[in-house]
Amino acid sequence: METIKLKLIEAEKKADDLFLEIKHRNLITTGKSERDLNNEIFSLADELFGIKKYWHKRIVRSGPNTLAPYDENPPDLIIKEDDILFLDFGPIFEDWEADLGRTYVIGTDPVKHKLRDDIIAAWHEIRDWFFTQTELTCAQLYNYSVAVAKRNGWEYGSEIAGHLIGKFPHERLEPGDYNLYIHPENHNSMFTPDAFGNKRHWILELHFVDREKQIGSFFEQLLV
Repeated sequence: METIKLKLIEAEKKADDLFLEIKHRNLITTGKSERDLNNEIFSLADELFGIKKYWHKRIVRSGPNTLAPYDENPPDLIIKEDDILFLDFGPIFEDWEADLGRTYVIGTDPVKHKLRDDIIAAWHEIRDWFFTQTELTCAQLYNYSVAVAKRNGWEYGSEIAGHLIGKFPHERLEPGDYNLYIHPENHNSMFTPDAFGNKRHWILELHFVDREKQIGSFFEQLLV
């Protein structure tokens, strides 16, 4: 296994350990604001791993804010009883990027639990399908992700289904240029090497929503 891939897997494992510790310490509780939870997770990451640097904004979204895609900045909400929320953090471990997203449900609402469970199952289904392909554009993977969401009874909530990841800072493009994103307008092959001739590595990022019920779910991790 190539060195870059191993470094990315190692970084993701540490990010996963952080998320497990969030759950272990019961940080996700009602009556707390999204901003306060975000700050608590930031402090925990510093405590556990000395992380002070993130390659993208840290996201905690609950209730109707779970409908908002990455680029939006909805107002801070208080986590409520029987709520749904997701976390999206991109910590940097020794110059290697991780990007992990998870959905949590407080309470017993069966629709919210189904939404969370469906997106996890969908991620693995899409991952398995990806590795059966020998030729595939970013647009094709995006469209497949949208179709899986629809088949499960959900609307797809984002204009992307993933992005490049690597050593910080990874390749960057100007706003509006989607060549390094899993986006419906990116018709480049996902298997094209980067500007230095190295194999590219991707995050598969899914966002399913139910606009009528004002809820959404999010799941992302390294596409391996």
